[in-house]
Amino acid sequence: MGEIYLITGLGNPGRQYEQTRHNAGFMALDVFAERFNLSWEKWQNDKGLLAKADLEGNTLYLLKPMTYMNLSGHAVRGVSSFYKIKPKNILIIFDDMSLPLGAVRLRAKGSAGGQNGMRHIIEQLGTQDIARLRIGIGPRPEYFEGKDFVLSKFGEDQKILLKEALIKADAAVYDFIVGGIDAAMTKANAK
Repeated sequence: MGEIYLITGLGNPGRQYEQTRHNAGFMALDVFAERFNLSWEKWQNDKGLLAKADLEGNTLYLLKPMTYMNLSGHAVRGVSSFYKIKPKNILIIFDDMSLPLGAVRLRAKGSAGGQNGMRHIIEQLGTQDIARLRIGIGPRPEYFEGKDFVLSKFGEDQKILLKEALIKADAAVYDFIVGGIDAAMTKANAK
């Protein structure tokens, strides 16, 4: 029998945040869900959107928390607790302005690194042993405040690099589930 996995993309709900840099995690899940023809359903009174798939003998849940990003841990803890998903089988996807646009980095564990959604997830699950996939949205221009930058939309020329990053993220999610974190990191982090 296979394992149960939870892949969570971080973002902010609402039309005003669609296609913003801060919603790269949501965008990555949309690419994966589209590839496997998955549909989203409301989970626990709008606490999140959830999609389910069977992949290579494993059960997979995709989650978009519908709280604001800094409270994402509530939905992650709720889904992982309900479906009895081990922290080692959880992957969190989010934007990172310290990485250049188009780059992705996969890590098996670590601190939140200043990402408030990841910080809340670590607090709620009580462990830093949670895989995370960062999608580069940087660099931030000097004239932009951090908050304004992450809530801005991608320019037309930037969407090509974004698409490349989302394709890499899609492959990393698949590799994480099918081959495990070490194999997925080797492939995703290759230059």
